[in-house]
Amino acid sequence: MGELRYEISQDAYIKLVLHAQKHKAAAVNGVLIGRVSPRNDDVVEVTDSVPLFHSHLGLLPNLEISLILIEEHYSAQGLFIVGYFHANERYDDAELNGVAKNIGDHICRYFPQAAVLLLDSKKLEVLPKKIDQRPVMQLYIRDASKNWKLVGSDSGSRLVTKEPAANTLLLDYITTEKWQGIVDFDDHLDDLSKDWLNPELFK
Repeated sequence: MGELRYEISQDAYIKLVLHAQKHKAAAVNGVLIGRVSPRNDDVVEVTDSVPLFHSHLGLLPNLEISLILIEEHYSAQGLFIVGYFHANERYDDAELNGVAKNIGDHICRYFPQAAVLLLDSKKLEVLPKKIDQRPVMQLYIRDASKNWKLVGSDSGSRLVTKEPAANTLLLDYITTEKWQGIVDFDDHLDDLSKDWLNPELFK
């Protein structure tokens, strides 16, 4: 096996960032859905994402319920939880915290190639001034010692959006406040009529 690369679909990527935009004053998290590419074992295809929580991110009962429901839904499609997304509460906090590492470790037990993506608020802030094709996220993967390590400056080639114009569309959605329609598991557990799959988001 060579170096693993992660290719995230436009919808999966945008959904995660919009979730963070909706709850700017809070830490938020989500999971990545996908599979190992049938054409290349060195590529993890992230085809969808599910926003999890914007309060009490590490609360175990809620987390376990959400992961079971997510796994049941996607396994029928041959898809799995392949990674974790985290956005810190503070704009200037670029560190991967204990909650993120623990949930990442849990996902790795079932999908060893799992990645953790951390929102890079500073990259997101400058995006309107300079459109860049690179995701506004930092990529973390586990090393041989099972510690989470930030993939350095070459992460641009290790983490890519499947559609090159994803950031252009993301900015459009932020400008039009599309983030207001995002439903996460916190919302769903408060009101079961709210659909955590967000089927209407991109219509």
